[in-house]
Amino acid sequence: MPRCARAGRPEAVGPPGPPIVCFDGAVPTVALRDLDVYYEHGGTGPRLLLLNGSGSSIETSTALLDPFRARFELLVLDQRGLGRTAIPDATPTMADYAADALALADHVGWPSFRVVGLSFGGMVAQELAVTAPARVERLALVSTSPGGPDLSSFPLHELADLPPDERLERGRLLLDDRFTDEWLAAHDTDRFIAEMLVERAARPMTPEQQRGAGLQLEARRHHDVLDRLGVISCPTLVDCGRHDGIAPVVNGEAIAERIPGAQLAVHEGGHVVFLFQDATALPELLDFLAS
Repeated sequence: MPRCARAGRPEAVGPPGPPIVCFDGAVPTVALRDLDVYYEHGGTGPRLLLLNGSGSSIETSTALLDPFRARFELLVLDQRGLGRTAIPDATPTMADYAADALALADHVGWPSFRVVGLSFGGMVAQELAVTAPARVERLALVSTSPGGPDLSSFPLHELADLPPDERLERGRLLLDDRFTDEWLAAHDTDRFIAEMLVERAARPMTPEQQRGAGLQLEARRHHDVLDRLGVISCPTLVDCGRHDGIAPVVNGEAIAERIPGAQLAVHEGGHVVFLFQDATALPELLDFLAS
C-alpha cells in the first residue's frame, strides 16, 4: 500500500497514478480491522467525516471534497475495495463499512464528530449513526435511501447486464429523470454532468478493481436501516434532488420522518444536485454541518 512521502522517509511503491497528497503530513494508510485503509485528514474547523458514493475514491472526488476541506477538519477514506484501500476477500456488509469509519475516527482520536454521507456514503452514515449515535454531533444524508424492500436506492448492479448504449441512457435518466437528448441539448450544465458520467463509465478497470466495485454493490443491495433510524438524536439534514432516479424523494422523506427533528430539503436537480445543479444546495449543506 502507498505511503505519504515525508522527510527522511521515501514514498513506498504503490499502484500507478498521481502522487499521493497527504495534507496534514501523516501517513494516510492504516491497518484497520481486517484490511489496510487509505485516508486523508486535514484542515481546520469542526471535525467532519465524509463518506463517499458508489465507486468513488478520494482521487476521483477532488472537486467534491474541496468545499468541505475549506471549512472543516476533514477526514475522508477510500472505502473498502475502492481506490487505494485494500480489497477484502469476503463480501462486506454495510456494518463493515460503518465499522471501518468508526475505527478510522478512533485512529485519529475523534471521540465525536460530524458526518456527511453522499449516496452510498449516506447509507453507511445511517448505519454508523444507528450503531454509535452518541458519537455523531450532526448528520447530513445526501441523495440516499434507508433501504428495505420498498425504500431502497435503485439496484445499480442491474445496469451491468445491459448493452452499453442502453446502460448509458438508463444511467443518465437515473442520474436525473429529465436527462433526455433534447433536455441535454438545451442545458449546458446538465450536459456537462452527463458527459462526466460517460467519461467515468469509460475508464478502464483491472479485474481486481472490478471485483472491489462489485463487492460494494453487493453490500449496497442489502442495506436496510429503516426500523432503526429512531435512535438517531443529533441534528440531521436529509437532502434530496427532486429528479433523482437513484434515490427518489420519497426515500428521503421516509428517512426524515423516522429521525426525530430531522430537516428535509428538496432541491431542483437530480442525484448530484448539491454539487452542480442547484446553487443553494451546497452552501445550505455546509452551513448546516458547520452550525
